[in-house]
Amino acid sequence: MKIAFLDRDGTINRDYPDENWKNRIEPEILQGAIEGLKGLMNLGFKIIIITNQHIINDNIISLADYQIFTNNLKSRLNEYEIGELDIFYCPHSETEKCNCRKPNEGMIKSAILKYPEIELDKSILIGDSKCDEDLSKRAGIKFYGINGHYFSDNYASIEEVYKEINEQMEEL
Repeated sequence: MKIAFLDRDGTINRDYPDENWKNRIEPEILQGAIEGLKGLMNLGFKIIIITNQHIINDNIISLADYQIFTNNLKSRLNEYEIGELDIFYCPHSETEKCNCRKPNEGMIKSAILKYPEIELDKSILIGDSKCDEDLSKRAGIKFYGINGHYFSDNYASIEEVYKEINEQMEEL
């Protein structure tokens, strides 16, 4: 099974400075994200979201707040017939030494344990930060950077990434 591992904040939905996440329960889907996710699914990718959420253990938001936001995101995606296979998150603070916080491979390893049919050599990782890119290198997964904090000049959206992947597949 080929997977498109996607970062959440800044990749699918709008990201905010940490302190602005308090009381935020409705995701603002980024332009091109819906089209890109649909395109990836049409290419046979299953969607797994992987997200660092240190703001939980930093007491900026509660676990319940995270779950409400996540459920609202899933509902919004389902409105467009985008079904994610799963969502893995790391609640740990930056000072906690965990193995799940990106760029560590813990969330990828958890996904493989839960879904042993995942083929990493056919999978991709899409994100907007250096830690996403570093995770892809550690896990040996092809990386696509989107326009965000770190990749300001690469791609405009997941839709642009999908178009590039589609073109690459047509060339094979």
